Amino acid sequence: MALRRDTAALVALLRRRARPWAHYADLVEDVGSAVAILEAELSEQHPQLFASDAPPDLDAIAEEIAAWEADGMRLVTVLDPDYPDNLRGVHDRPPLVFIRGSLLPRDSDSVAVVGTRQATPRGIEQAMVIAGALADADFTVVSGMAAGIDAAAHAAALDRGCRTIAVIGTGLRQCYPAAHRSLQERIVAAGAVVSQFWPDQPPTKTTFPLRNATMSGLALATVVVEASQTSGARMQARLALEHGRPVFLLSSLLKHQWARGYAERPGTYVVEDPGEIVERVGALNALDTLVA
Repeated sequence: MALRRDTAALVALLRRRARPWAHYADLVEDVGSAVAILEAELSEQHPQLFASDAPPDLDAIAEEIAAWEADGMRLVTVLDPDYPDNLRGVHDRPPLVFIRGSLLPRDSDSVAVVGTRQATPRGIEQAMVIAGALADADFTVVSGMAAGIDAAAHAAALDRGCRTIAVIGTGLRQCYPAAHRSLQERIVAAGAVVSQFWPDQPPTKTTFPLRNATMSGLALATVVVEASQTSGARMQARLALEHGRPVFLLSSLLKHQWARGYAERPGTYVVEDPGEIVERVGALNALDTLVA
């Protein structure tokens, strides 16, 4: 009951949009109670936080959370013991995530396979081979359910009957692109769809970069298959390095200036063969060096 009230208090704090979400993740974990933080902010009467609004109705929010759960969406916060361990280890972790499907302890052994929506046939083939090799080695394949490389990575894992996780840039009641509704349902059945956004959140230019940070945080490493200078996959490579997670770039990416620059950074590996990725991630994971 206390945990449910803390969850409601965290939802109330986040809806105020007074501070960055990652700030509340730190604050709530440090104090160990979202209720305590909410009460402190109310008692301080910060006008920028609560203005003249009445204190939030935590009982009503708890009922809303119960309705989300009845709709198949589980809400997990940084106060929950089953908040994903990999994600807990990064500085910009979201204070909560919504989950459809199931996250299992074994999903800590996961690798993100990402790339452009405008993928070439060669890129699609490479993504499927890489994701298949990772799945065959018992890694959970993580991607963003976008068109192109992401969809190919998910499909390769699903076709093998293996686990895959989609981290999406909308709320769980949305599907983007809409044509991926059946793919989304397949992923729910074989793994999980994860979102850090309110259930009805539509796609925006700001949600996808936030999604990439969460995807990097969930995975032990990120593999970039194809990506242009402006691709979200390139952004995820940067975020993964900031998280202290290795980045694997296919050698074909070195035609891009951004990839040549990233290839010189510590923690980046240029690879030709999927086996190199499986071997390197497996070796680093065995040394317990991958979770920040």
